[in-house]
Amino acid sequence: MLSLENISVGYDATDVLHGVSITAQPGELTVILGANGSGKTTLFKTISGLLRTRSGTIEYNGHPIQRTRPNTIVKRGIAHCPEGRHLFGKMSVEKNLRLGTYPHRDRTRTEEILNEVLELFPILKEKSAQPAGSLSGGQQQMVAIGRALMSDPSLLILDEPSMGLAPLVVEQVLESIAQINRNGIGVLLSEQNAKASLAIAHRGYVLAEGRVVLADDAEKLLDNPQVQAAYLGL
Repeated sequence: MLSLENISVGYDATDVLHGVSITAQPGELTVILGANGSGKTTLFKTISGLLRTRSGTIEYNGHPIQRTRPNTIVKRGIAHCPEGRHLFGKMSVEKNLRLGTYPHRDRTRTEEILNEVLELFPILKEKSAQPAGSLSGGQQQMVAIGRALMSDPSLLILDEPSMGLAPLVVEQVLESIAQINRNGIGVLLSEQNAKASLAIAHRGYVLAEGRVVLADDAEKLLDNPQVQAAYLGL
């Protein structure tokens, strides 16, 4: 279980997150909603160790991680797929995927995970030798998600995976994320498409100006008038 209790995080003299508390249960898909600038990316960078908390605690499976190095957090089972993909465009798809295996050195397990990723994203098997930069935006997003999965995580953090993609591709990416979750991996998802993400989630939180303003089961958030007005255009 991932548990954040009353965390505050900022840059220089400015706080971005103010007393945020969030829980992500093992094996569940938890979605974080919020407008641009609400603190979603800062939240994810803090969980993965790229930013330090000013106050509060973060625990994963009962162990505090708010002062833990990012590479150690990956080894403990949390993989972060950041907004923007950050692929090595001139390297092949397969080499980009294999870059995610650095937390473990088990060659047999590496090949097993690679096969699982290529089964999840069959198009990547066809294009495994091609430069990652030659792929479409949706296919590049698949590579980024697959690279994160190569670390064999128990929790996958996804920051705006559908940004800039065509609606049909968004549907495919979100279905892949739902399948990852059905395979037993917990998912913490930031997503602008509120309706589609809540439809595959177990629980959701709404961030506004660095604070949690709503938290509930995903089904109840879909029916919440505030969420409908802010994100569903109703």
